[in-house]
Amino acid sequence: MNSTELQKVFEEHNLWITSMHESGSRANLIDEDLSGANLRVSNLRGANLRGANLSGANLSGADLRVSNLRGANLRGANLRGANLSGADLTGAILPDNTFVIMGEAYYIQITNGEYVKAGCQNHTADQWRKFTKREIAEMDQRKALRFYPRLLDLIDFYLGKGERPEWVS
Repeated sequence: MNSTELQKVFEEHNLWITSMHESGSRANLIDEDLSGANLRVSNLRGANLRGANLSGANLSGADLRVSNLRGANLRGANLRGANLSGADLTGAILPDNTFVIMGEAYYIQITNGEYVKAGCQNHTADQWRKFTKREIAEMDQRKALRFYPRLLDLIDFYLGKGERPEWVS
């Protein structure tokens, strides 16, 4: 698929999203070679990328919620700030040290072993380890305060043990 065809697919997909599926069409990029593509901040919510080669693609800030990435190759892709919430990643090849953690109070995504997204907050692991009690409370009040020790446990498990603020028991 050339860049003109790809642009048309994205335009139709954006129309599909903004019209609440009444016009346009869902992006169907099954088995497409999108390696190295610049898809930064693209809205690919609900797109079908099953088996697509996205190796080395720039997907930073992309909205990939509820998209089908089953069997996709994301090795070396930049997923910083991308939203993979609800995406089907079955059999997908993710970048090194990239994890999507389900079943927690918040959606958790660790990208490239550096960035940790919890709910709508995206910070480096080091930043998460240094937040004050007030900063955490401002994120989501008591719910965030209760979850914060668990988040640090997850960061420790996936990225290695690190420092914790003194206020965390």
